[in-house]
Amino acid sequence: MKTACATLLLLLACTAQAQVPESGRAQELLYSAAEVDAGMEERYIDRTVDLAAAGKLDEDRALLARLRYISAELIRVAIELKPEAAQWQWEVHTTSDTEVDAICMAGGKILVGSGFVHQLALTDGELATLLAHEVAHAVAEHHRETFSEAMLVNRLPAVPLDVVMARLDSDLSLQIRLSKLSSLQESEADHLGMVLAHRAGWSAEDIVSFYRKLAEGEQSALISGAYPANASRLSMARGMARLFGD
Repeated sequence: MKTACATLLLLLACTAQAQVPESGRAQELLYSAAEVDAGMEERYIDRTVDLAAAGKLDEDRALLARLRYISAELIRVAIELKPEAAQWQWEVHTTSDTEVDAICMAGGKILVGSGFVHQLALTDGELATLLAHEVAHAVAEHHRETFSEAMLVNRLPAVPLDVVMARLDSDLSLQIRLSKLSSLQESEADHLGMVLAHRAGWSAEDIVSFYRKLAEGEQSALISGAYPANASRLSMARGMARLFGD
């Protein structure tokens, strides 16, 4: 118990007060950015290695080229919002694994499902909107916030980051307790992603078109679970388009 209390006190002493870019929402971040980035990079490496071994990594070279071209400008804009992102080791890969739609892990590790992109027949502007949503998660440090919140809701005993990550994978009750935060983060990534896409030069029409396609594709994993209702996402996109004035 003494060890657990000492660990908790150390974590609380190291708590960082942060704000999400654009929205200004306050965050309490118990784990360091470096620790979270390292943990997520290890997972990303494991996943891409497994996909490569299965022959499911970067087979679609044309899509990979599109992703890397589009993401370059989004990353530039992301760095303007969050200067420390310039130090991240950004990576972009694609996979034919049907369980993957799109993810961006802490530290700028992007993985996009080719089947998902082709299913929705995404144009470059729509693909940019998808990527911008994922980049927004990294810019807003949503993984770091989720791990920190998981630590807080568990109270004692204090545990290392790798233990929290493992619990989040397997503990349904913990996932449920964090579902409100997850939903908030998804809405936030929608909003911030639209800002990133617009500042990167993509039109409001592209943004609205992407969310319209999601609203029409009920079976998509990207619009289920913690994600807001499709109608709400499309409504937000239309509202942002009016603000952008395109």
